[in-house]
Amino acid sequence: MPGNLLRSGSENSSIIADRAPVFLNIYDLTTLNGYLYWLGVGIFHSGIEVYGMEYAFGAHDYPTTGVFEVEPRSCPGFMFRRTIELGTTDLDPIEFREVIDRIACEYNGDMYHLIAKNCNHFSNDLSMRLTGRTIPGWVNRLASIGAFCNCLLPEGLQITAVQPMPEYHSYEANHGKCYARRR
Repeated sequence: MPGNLLRSGSENSSIIADRAPVFLNIYDLTTLNGYLYWLGVGIFHSGIEVYGMEYAFGAHDYPTTGVFEVEPRSCPGFMFRRTIELGTTDLDPIEFREVIDRIACEYNGDMYHLIAKNCNHFSNDLSMRLTGRTIPGWVNRLASIGAFCNCLLPEGLQITAVQPMPEYHSYEANHGKCYARRR
């Protein structure tokens, strides 16, 4: 689903570049957001919509990617709130898929953390790679407040300065696959 056609160069130029729109889809995790939203905070899930699919990050117990795709504005388990247009990308569908494959290696389900590495961090990272723009700050403001007030959080949510050496996943361009290696 290509976006707007933009002419490059002078008026006489016949070079046309396809640009695909990039959207941020935001979901409520709680009905309290009906009140919190107007205060500039809330508990939100988000995903990035490009080329007719939505991409998001979620938690699970395995050292494999937590990145998944769904039909836009229909992420299971969440209440859709709104869509924000973030800009456009000049990546074609194949180049875009390569970006998704690479970023999927950086977001394992077992590394999900409500404060330090959540779905909104993923959406922001992907938005930056596609458009050069960040997502609106209010979407992940509660996690930012949590990081700032780290010492007040329950131990399970605290961000530690020293963490165990995790597996890292590399993207192998020749095969387009993630693979795990211990450091």
